[in-house]
Amino acid sequence: MPVFFYRALDSKGKAISGVVDADSASVARDRLKKMGYFPTEISEERVKQPTKVKLFGREIVLGEVFGRAKLSDVAISTRQLSTLLAAGIPLVQTLAAVIEQADSPPLKKILTQVRDRVNEGTSLANSLREHPRVFDELYINMVHAGEQSGTLEIVLERLADFLDTKIEIRNKILSTLTYPIIMAIVGLGVVTFLVAFVIPRVSRIFEGLHQTLPMITTLLLTTSYFVRDFWWLLFGAIIIFYIVLRRYLKTEGGRKNFDKLVMKSPIFGNLTLKLAIARFARTLSTLLKGGVPMLTSMEIVSAVVRNSLITESIKRSKESLSEGESLAEPLRKAGIFPPLVIHMVAIGEQTGELEEMLLRAAVAYEREVDRIIETLTSLFGPLMILIMGGIVFLVVLSIMLPILDMTQGLK
Repeated sequence: MPVFFYRALDSKGKAISGVVDADSASVARDRLKKMGYFPTEISEERVKQPTKVKLFGREIVLGEVFGRAKLSDVAISTRQLSTLLAAGIPLVQTLAAVIEQADSPPLKKILTQVRDRVNEGTSLANSLREHPRVFDELYINMVHAGEQSGTLEIVLERLADFLDTKIEIRNKILSTLTYPIIMAIVGLGVVTFLVAFVIPRVSRIFEGLHQTLPMITTLLLTTSYFVRDFWWLLFGAIIIFYIVLRRYLKTEGGRKNFDKLVMKSPIFGNLTLKLAIARFARTLSTLLKGGVPMLTSMEIVSAVVRNSLITESIKRSKESLSEGESLAEPLRKAGIFPPLVIHMVAIGEQTGELEEMLLRAAVAYEREVDRIIETLTSLFGPLMILIMGGIVFLVVLSIMLPILDMTQGLK
C-alpha cells in the first residue's frame, strides 16, 4: 500500500505532519478528515529500494542498520502509551498522540503503520508483530496478554520499566568498559608505532658494526622488520581468523564449546553466569507479571539468555513444567543455577509470589554484575600501565645493551 506524507491542521489549528497508508491521495485525505485533521498538503512517498551489501558472506540491509528505531525511543513511546491509556483516551487517539510526540523518524513511521492497522480492526499485538526488528516476542506477548485481560495500560507501564532497566544496565556496562577499551586501543597503537617505525630507525645505529647483538635485541629487530614488511599478512590473518571463528560459532557444536570455555574461565565464567541469571529472572518476572502463561514465558526467556548451556537448561525445565513439575525442581536438576536462585523460586511458588521473588533475585545478581565489572575495571587500568611499562622497558633495554657493549669495547 502506498505511503503518503501529509501536512495538516488539527482541531485547535496547530500544524502537524506525518505519514499515512492509503490506496490513493483522495483516500488519504478522507482518512485524515475522519481523524479530525484538515490536510493542507499530501504527497506520496516513493519507496526506495533498500541498499544491500555483502559482508563476510552475509547480506546486510543498510537501512536496517542505520535507520532502526532506538530502544530508548521505544521505551519512551511505551510509557507515553501507558500514561494516555490510563487517562481513558482511546487506543487510536493515543497512538496518534504518541506519533506526534515521537522524535525518531523510523519509529514515527512504524507507529503510523501500527495505528492504521489498529484503526482497521487489527489488535495492537498483531499490528506490532509486523515489525519484529523493533518489537520482540517478549513485547508482543505482553501486549497480547494485556489486551486479553483488559489491563493494557498496566502491562505497558511494566514493559516501559523493563526497557528502562535494560537500557540502564546496558549503558552502565558500556560506560564501565569504555576506559579499558580506550586504554587497550591506545596501548596497541603505541606498541605498533614503536615496533613498526621507531625501532627500525634506531637500529641503523648498529648497521656496519661487526658486533654480535644480544638475543633480546635480535628478537626485537626481527619482530620489527616482520611487522613493517608483512603487516598485510598479519592483517589478512586476523580477518581470516575472525571469519573462521564467526562461522564456527554459528554451528551448534561450536557455540556449545565456546560457551563451555567461557563458563569454565576463572573470571568471565562467573560474570557470564550471573549476567545470564539476572536476565533470566528479570525477564521471566516481567512476563509473568504481564499475564503471559508460564510455558510461553519460558520459551521467550530461553531466547533472551545468550548462552547455549543455560538455554538448554531452561528448555528442559519448560518440558518438566509441561509434565506438571514445579519450576524449582527442574532448575535444580539442571545443575547450573545457584542454590540461592532455586531457593527463592521455591519460596515464591509456595507463597504465590514467584514474580516478586524472581525480581529480587534479578536485582541481587545485577548488583553482583556491577560489582564484578567495577572490580575488573579498577584492575585493568594498572594492569595496562604495567604491560605498557614492561614493553617500553624491553625496547629501551634491547637498544641500550648493544650501546653499552660498544662503549665498553672502546674502553
